[in-house]
Amino acid sequence: MKQDQAQRLRELYQQFNSPQQERATKVVSITSGKGGVGKSNFALSFALSLIESGQKVVLIDLDIGMANLDILIGLTPKYHLVDMVKKRLSIWDVIEKGPNGLELLSGGSGFEEMLNLSDQETNYLFEELEKLHGYADIVLFDTGAGLSKESQRCHIAADEIILLTTPEPTAITDAYSVIKILHNQDPTIHFRLVVNRVANVKEGMAVANRVKVVAERFLQKNIEVLGFLPNDSHVSQSVLEQSPFYLKYPKSHAAKWMKDLVNVYLHHYQNHSRNKGIKGFVDKLSRVLIKR
Repeated sequence: MKQDQAQRLRELYQQFNSPQQERATKVVSITSGKGGVGKSNFALSFALSLIESGQKVVLIDLDIGMANLDILIGLTPKYHLVDMVKKRLSIWDVIEKGPNGLELLSGGSGFEEMLNLSDQETNYLFEELEKLHGYADIVLFDTGAGLSKESQRCHIAADEIILLTTPEPTAITDAYSVIKILHNQDPTIHFRLVVNRVANVKEGMAVANRVKVVAERFLQKNIEVLGFLPNDSHVSQSVLEQSPFYLKYPKSHAAKWMKDLVNVYLHHYQNHSRNKGIKGFVDKLSRVLIKR
């Protein structure tokens, strides 16, 4: 069964890489300033909503040491990213099929372990990741909360960053810290801010405005507000049931707001010129990971 699935993915890769149909694959890094703000739940349902809207999405779990997207959907991956490299597997053998056409690549112990790969192994990793070019419309990286050395490299190499926060003062402060640190490394980085677990739109706007004002005042940087998600008990219930809230409770406030957020995202999909795609991501990342 796994072989059949891998063969089908290879065929789709060939189909989508034909000169007439090549896709401009976009790389999006999803992060937060602190843990516990619902980042992985967001990444999962964001991906599912994009797929429902007609986008082909590959979701890669790079939450260092805390990779849990597979748990959230009750999936047990046969292989992880490191297995792909160590066992010289094709990326099509490692990608797992999830609900509603979701394609998931589990990081296992995360990106941290990638630093221990040899140059030859790292090159193999990049060769396989490049196969996603033209295969997917969007590649989403769910990275760890905060900023490790490894996640910073991933963010800077991506086309854009979706940054999650909540109304909690510590979450807002930590979100700004992420913006400041990454902006100082690369002022061209494009952020889209999502405020999660808000009581209403008014609260979401107030939190987003606080982040925007501080970033503009001290960094002269404009932060785009992507949207808000409500504090909805269906989300925590879906975690217990190991089923994405977007699918389990499609009529919930959280699912409806997510759909609106994705509509906004797709409407402004090409609104900045940073896009380098998966090949650009791999090229930029390889410069810092391959020993010279």
